[in-house]
Amino acid sequence: MKKILLVDDERWVRTALKWTIKKLALPLEIIHECGNGLEALDWIKQNDVDLVITDIQMPIMDGLSLANELSKLNKKLDCFIISVHHEFQLAHQALRSGVTDYLIKPIDEKELKECLERWLFKRNKEETSRKIAQVLDETIPSSTIERVLQYIEKTPLDQITLKAAADHVHINPSYLSQLFKQQFNKKFVGYITELRIEESKRLLQNTSLRMSEIAERVGYSDLAYFSNNFKRITGSSPSEFRKSSD
Repeated sequence: MKKILLVDDERWVRTALKWTIKKLALPLEIIHECGNGLEALDWIKQNDVDLVITDIQMPIMDGLSLANELSKLNKKLDCFIISVHHEFQLAHQALRSGVTDYLIKPIDEKELKECLERWLFKRNKEETSRKIAQVLDETIPSSTIERVLQYIEKTPLDQITLKAAADHVHINPSYLSQLFKQQFNKKFVGYITELRIEESKRLLQNTSLRMSEIAERVGYSDLAYFSNNFKRITGSSPSEFRKSSD
């Protein structure tokens, strides 16, 4: 059920419009009425509504000013303008300002129904698209990460690079790094670095391989760079770690 706010300085107009909308039997509910734009703006800031139907000519704050202020709010709502024939240019100005649609007084029931049905169709379509996008946003990154982790598991550490992993799952390297940051609170390079250090610790403890050989096996061509990374992460140099493990 979509929620509507009616804004018109004439109570009888609001009553007639409320009765007509109810008669249409659409999934709509008039949840509040206001007598001018400023009153409506104050109410909207504190409440949620899907559609505002407002007259153009009102005291204190007119409908165009209200529509302009609504466009500045961080709220997902639409606005219909009600005008008379001699305000036709104002109605078109409102459409250019972001108003969704307009109605001409006296309001014809058939035209009102078509206008509301058109809006409902558009709104429901937008919400469906948003839900689909949200599902994709939740599932695609997780499945991508899963495929990358499988790739890492099957690939020797000295052959793993950000570009190679991104190419494997057909995405941009920087996007892959962002996904890792979201999933593991660390970028791809940091994740791989930790894997390399863990593997080098295993090799230091369980083999007699030289430091340079271990460094190469885990993906470091520069022994000094390997030693610095190892000490930064573990707190000790590779040789110190090996001695403490004996």
